[in-house]
Amino acid sequence: MNFALPSLTSSQMFGQKTIRPIGAAVLSGIAFFQDTLIAIDSPKGYLLQIDPATDNTKILNPHQSREFTDVTGLAIWEDTLWVTRGNSVYLCKWNSWGLEHFVTLPYPANGIAVWESTVYVSCQKLGDIVIFNRDTRKEITRFYAPGVGVENLTVTDEILWACDATEQSVYCMDRATGEVKFSVLTPFESPTGIAVQTDKNTGQQTLYVAYASEEPYVRDNPNADPNHELAYRDRTFIHPLYYRYFPEKRYALSNGYLIEMSYVEEIAPIEEVYLQDLEWRIALPSDTDRQKVKHVEPVGLPFTEEIMDGQRMAVFKFDALTPGERHMFGWKAVLEVQGIKYRLTPTDVEDIPELSPEYQTRYLVDNDELAMDTTIVRRAAQEAIGTETNLLRKMYSIRNYVYDQLSYGIKPYIDTPDRVLERGVGSCGEYVGVLLALCRLNGIACRTVGRYKCPTYAEHQHVPLQPDYNHVWLEFYIPGFGWLPMESNPDDIGNNGPYPTRFFMGLCWYHIEIGKGIPFETITSKGVRLTKEEISIGELAINHIRFTILGELPPF
Repeated sequence: MNFALPSLTSSQMFGQKTIRPIGAAVLSGIAFFQDTLIAIDSPKGYLLQIDPATDNTKILNPHQSREFTDVTGLAIWEDTLWVTRGNSVYLCKWNSWGLEHFVTLPYPANGIAVWESTVYVSCQKLGDIVIFNRDTRKEITRFYAPGVGVENLTVTDEILWACDATEQSVYCMDRATGEVKFSVLTPFESPTGIAVQTDKNTGQQTLYVAYASEEPYVRDNPNADPNHELAYRDRTFIHPLYYRYFPEKRYALSNGYLIEMSYVEEIAPIEEVYLQDLEWRIALPSDTDRQKVKHVEPVGLPFTEEIMDGQRMAVFKFDALTPGERHMFGWKAVLEVQGIKYRLTPTDVEDIPELSPEYQTRYLVDNDELAMDTTIVRRAAQEAIGTETNLLRKMYSIRNYVYDQLSYGIKPYIDTPDRVLERGVGSCGEYVGVLLALCRLNGIACRTVGRYKCPTYAEHQHVPLQPDYNHVWLEFYIPGFGWLPMESNPDDIGNNGPYPTRFFMGLCWYHIEIGKGIPFETITSKGVRLTKEEISIGELAINHIRFTILGELPPF
């Protein structure tokens, strides 16, 4: 079967608007009936008709809401509505809303899609998408589910689309074979429904994804003392998903944002010091396939630029830093950032070239207190891969091994990988240290990337946002392909797997890439780099980091 990709662009009718249906609690499935947007509010059992322009909602099943309570998947084919509830699939004629049983699975049925006489049903517990014949109600075949979470489905022409709530991803699959062509990261967490809207005038198609989660907020409680308290409320909405797939580069880009980021140091030493010929270097944001630096300007004091291992650095120079002297200095940058997701298979990397001697010297050595010569780290490096020889499988196995061995915890300092493995708890920086050590001992070139993530509240635009912590992840190198990103710990969601792969060879729009493989910040006095033992940057200054989301980037 020939596989043709549609051009998914902005719908003239809906535009880029985020749809927030009035009164909705948790949207679990969405579909289009002609030009009408339909959604199921699962806990209430409401089948909603939604006006995307006004967010107004109408309950279509005022007398049958009990029948639709806890429905998770929703599909419409011609004049028939299909839903999943519990272990079963049901159907009914449009406007009748009396559910007729279609088929029952051994485990909960999650999502559903219908195309002509073919019915697709996802089941997380089976790990499959089960395909039935609509007329005979018999199973035709099964596809492996592309992700590890609960998946909702939609289908159009030759494509089966699956959105996975845990993976934060949408998969583009050949609906005849189940082959995953590519996947894209969604701009928000917990996607719970997916539908394709087709413009009847132009034929252009737009993917829409529903999201459902909880958000914290400060509640006014006059009976409490103090009279404010932390509470949680439902957060559900629908947003268009844009993507562009680059088959020759093996990646897809998805929704992006224009972001202003500033990084400023405030001289505020714990103990006063005198430093002559001080040079203070701060890494600048990188230009990458998913991140474009549109503008950089100094804050407080001027800087010069230099290149370190291919990365841009801002250099601030002081003739002397004297006791009692105070400054604020740094940079402000305007960035275009998008989600990126690579798709490589182990077969793709079977016959790759050898790693170059230059990369072996730079990226296979212990140059950052990685404890690669200790017994516990060397043993872990061997246990992580066993007899595996394929580079991509080795990388995947190392990641999962580290996730099995560690749990996440924040500390004020970073220990070496041997101590982290002994303790079994690590921060993002400590996860990275262990990953770097195990990868390099297994011949996989890797380097650190960071340093911050923009707060993920994309709807809070033109409002200054401050991240709670700095952050670091890594990139690993595949000869013949290049550097691929991998998050350090966010995919380690516990329960000993299976772990999602949303950030294995992928980054969302809120990851800001700064200083690949180089120190984020260094200081030198009289041309000599100062060590932590002599004086740390944290003892000299307080940093101020601010993000402002200026707007969503237009569709591709």
